[in-house]
Amino acid sequence: MILRVDPASPVPPYEQIRSQVRAMVDAGVLAPGSRLPSIRQLAGDLGLAGGTVARAYRELELEGTVATRGRHGTVVSAPRSPRAEGAAKRDARVARAASELAAAAHQSGTDLDAALAAVRAAFARIATGETA
Repeated sequence: MILRVDPASPVPPYEQIRSQVRAMVDAGVLAPGSRLPSIRQLAGDLGLAGGTVARAYRELELEGTVATRGRHGTVVSAPRSPRAEGAAKRDARVARAASELAAAAHQSGTDLDAALAAVRAAFARIATGETA
């Protein structure tokens, strides 16, 4: 598996890894059951921190592209039905947005209750047809 990370790109390295692995799976280059390199190995090969590769693998797992099997490593998952695929993409998008919200709230000193209140208020505005 050949991956490249462009340090000058505005796209974060974990997202570059995630999208390249996903493209290889979609193209059939990585078949279901194919084992991915360990986090440590790929991080070393790419000159990245292990956490960067771990995040890419976590994102791939959230969208259902790969499955992590503990000591047996990370493998490409079997293809899903289009309906399940849509749900997985939606869930992954919501998980990413939640991570971004949590990071922004933490950086600004906002506590969990206040962040959840902001999400509830946003849902209420959407339900009533209001705009931001």
